[in-house]
Amino acid sequence: MTIDDAPRTGQEPPLGAWRLPDELVELRDTVRRFMRNEVAPLEEELPHDATGLDAGRLAPLQEKARRMGLWALRTPAEFGGAGLGVLGQVVVAEEAAKCRMGAYFPALGAFGGDPPSVLFQASPELFDRYARPMIEGAPGKAFTAISESTGGSDPVRAIRCRAERHGDNYVINGEKMWTSHVTGADWGVVYVRTGRQGDRDGISCLLVETGTPGLTTRPIGVLTSFSPHVLHFEDVRVPAANLIGAEGQGFELASDFLVASRIVYGAGPVGIADAALRIAIDWARERETFGVRLKDRQAVQWMIADSEIELRAARLLIYQAAWNADLGRAVRTDAAIAKLHATEAAFRVVDRCMQILGGLGVSQELPLERWFRDLRVKRLGEGATDIQRMVIARDLLG
Repeated sequence: MTIDDAPRTGQEPPLGAWRLPDELVELRDTVRRFMRNEVAPLEEELPHDATGLDAGRLAPLQEKARRMGLWALRTPAEFGGAGLGVLGQVVVAEEAAKCRMGAYFPALGAFGGDPPSVLFQASPELFDRYARPMIEGAPGKAFTAISESTGGSDPVRAIRCRAERHGDNYVINGEKMWTSHVTGADWGVVYVRTGRQGDRDGISCLLVETGTPGLTTRPIGVLTSFSPHVLHFEDVRVPAANLIGAEGQGFELASDFLVASRIVYGAGPVGIADAALRIAIDWARERETFGVRLKDRQAVQWMIADSEIELRAARLLIYQAAWNADLGRAVRTDAAIAKLHATEAAFRVVDRCMQILGGLGVSQELPLERWFRDLRVKRLGEGATDIQRMVIARDLLG
């Protein structure tokens, strides 16, 4: 059974009273073809719980993506990237997630080139040394370290990992937790405490190379095959020139990043759930039990109908939040609503699809059980569901 690249209903979902702009329809179709022609054949060669492509297969795939214009997509044009707005990023994220590794490695990692967004606020020297090579296609990746074991759902304000200024260096001590994409990274941006504990103006952002003495990492085993890492800092000396923005500006930088990223984050689960529903619909049309096809059983019909309803609502919430972000509007509430509904709905959809497929749904013959595990974690990432509810309520209640 394969994931069909054709729209399920033959119609594209509207955004309010209008459809996606023509250029984003073209972009979506380009990504869809890339997934079908380039990603799907490679995915068939990978183990069920693979967490990446080896360099020998990833480099050619990324080169094909670059030739098709699918590179450095969210990097502003003035820095050499494609300069996609949030809505464009959402369109790509939804389509690129429609592979087995899509929750954490959309399109098997083909669409690279984007440094952490905070690098666009860095000094020209830092940008040219670290960000520009990524944009230009040099191999390598970077991580962003914010959360800590004591931070819970308030990862920025609760930062305790401390950096003290000593002459021309900062000396970092403490720990970061739940940091993604550490394996194979050459460097990362680390949010540290440089001022008083609990003070939002006491947080700063430093660029740290992974090979710096005193920095050690270890993976954390979790529900998914993709493991986040703990970063331990013991007297790690970082040049003061590696400060991004001004000292004490870290909270502002991180907040800007987190709000917009929640919208794009929610698009991936929508793409995964859409692919899962395609599998379930195909199965319901083919599978016969006790002389009746599943598609003719009301219980199955209702599961499919409920899933389609939830997916359409999720997609429209994501698109609306992205559209407002591109218009420069405040989207904290929009982003929280979209992220919450998309991740929760996608999890329910995949759960229903597994039920429709029965034993096959929980087997490793199909990607459903891996998506189920990955989506359970997605309900926590970028701010857990409960925190999104708190954000929404705060804004509504003033």
